[in-house]
Formats: sequence, C-alpha cells, structure tokens
Amino acid sequence: MTSETTQTERVTAETENENERLRQLITRARVVLWDFDGPICNLFAGHPAEQVANDLVDWLGGRGLHGLLTDAERQALDPQTVLRALHRRHRHSDLVAEAGERLTQAELKAAVSARPTAYADPLIRTWTAVGSRLAITTNNHPRAVVAYLDSRGTTSCFAPHVYGRTEDPHLLKPDPDCLNRALNAMGCEPSAALMIGDAPTDFVAAAQAGVPFLGYARNERKAKPLRDAGAQCLVDSLLPVLESVRTGRS
Repeated sequence: MTSETTQTERVTAETENENERLRQLITRARVVLWDFDGPICNLFAGHPAEQVANDLVDWLGGRGLHGLLTDAERQALDPQTVLRALHRRHRHSDLVAEAGERLTQAELKAAVSARPTAYADPLIRTWTAVGSRLAITTNNHPRAVVAYLDSRGTTSCFAPHVYGRTEDPHLLKPDPDCLNRALNAMGCEPSAALMIGDAPTDFVAAAQAGVPFLGYARNERKAKPLRDAGAQCLVDSLLPVLESVRTGRS
C-alpha cells in the first residue's frame, strides 16, 4: 500500500467521521438555535460594522466623553465592544440606553442591505418543514432580526422565538442568557437542541447552556478561533447541513 493510498484513506475516514458527527447533531436536534449575523446573513454587508463603531465613538466624542473608552476599545471596530465598554462603566444608565438605541437603528439600516448566507433560506424552510422548531439567539436587536426575516419571508419559521439584545449588555453572548430564554420558552432540554454560530462567543454560550454546537466558518480566518475555543464540528457551507436535513428526516 502506497503512502498516497494511506493518506487518501485517512482523509476519507476523517470525512466520513465528520459527516457522521454532523448527521448525529442534526437528527438529535428538536430545536435549532440560530445565531443571526453570520449563519443567516451578513448583516453589515452594505453598512459596515466598522463604520457603526466609529459613529458611536464619534458620538461619545461629541458629548465630551471620548475618554470613557480605552484606545483598544476605540480601535476595536466593533459596535458591541463599544456598548459593552460603556455598560461596564455606567451600568443601566441613560447613556448606555441611548448608545444601545443608536446601535439598533444602525442594525435596522443594515438589515435593508444585508446579504443572505448561501443556503440559509432553504435550510430554514426545510428544517421547519420536517418538524423542527427554530429560534434566533443573537447579540443583535430583535427588531433588526425581524426586519430582515420579513424581507426574506422567513419570519413565520421563527416567530415568536427571536431572542436578542436586551437593555442589559452584560447579558450578551458569551453569556448564555438568550439561549436560556429560548430553551425555557420552547420547553426544550438543552441536549435536545442545537446551536449554529460563527464566533467563539456563540460556542462558549452554547457550552454554558449545555447545548450541542455546530460552527459555521466560511473560511479559515473564521474557523481557527472556533477551533481554538473548542468547537469540534465545523462546516464552511450550509449546503451539507441542508442535504443532511433532507436525507436524515425524510
């Protein structure tokens, strides 16, 4: 047996093991908890998150509050990083509430030009058709999520189970709050659910809630942080998930 043959057999075995792991995750899931920005769509495709973060930083500067953020927080280019930082320093204040509303308005604007993730819509509809119940568990505001789902005609696949950012940024993932709210509302044991997410915070939240996790990573840049966090089952496309749902529940 040549080394090339051995390597091919090893790759084939690994692929078969991955396919079996994916199949088991899917067939065991009675409730599927979706992260929003990433697995369902690229929310900020036409309205960059970096600009939203910069706008929040500029807004603080205009109020003479530039010093509330560290240099690292100002340069993070992530609006949720800005919101978390404000909340740490001024918990439950009007300032945090206003910053949160500004972020929500930016997300609503972004939802208009959000780009659907490939195969997400047919997967959502197929999973619903075979009897699974779906929920959104996200750090984005529910209003932005519903606005996007309405535009795709998929709101009924989730409603009323959209669990997103509240007035308490401390409960954003990796805190499992939004997952726990979904599980409680749907009367589902964590082991009978599955979360699909694209960030380490999604994996950590799922682990803390006791929910099996499927990572969506469209490239190696997204995959490495998930693997480093401990995620074991990753896909770079939702197509194999769709195919598994179609064949596994038919």
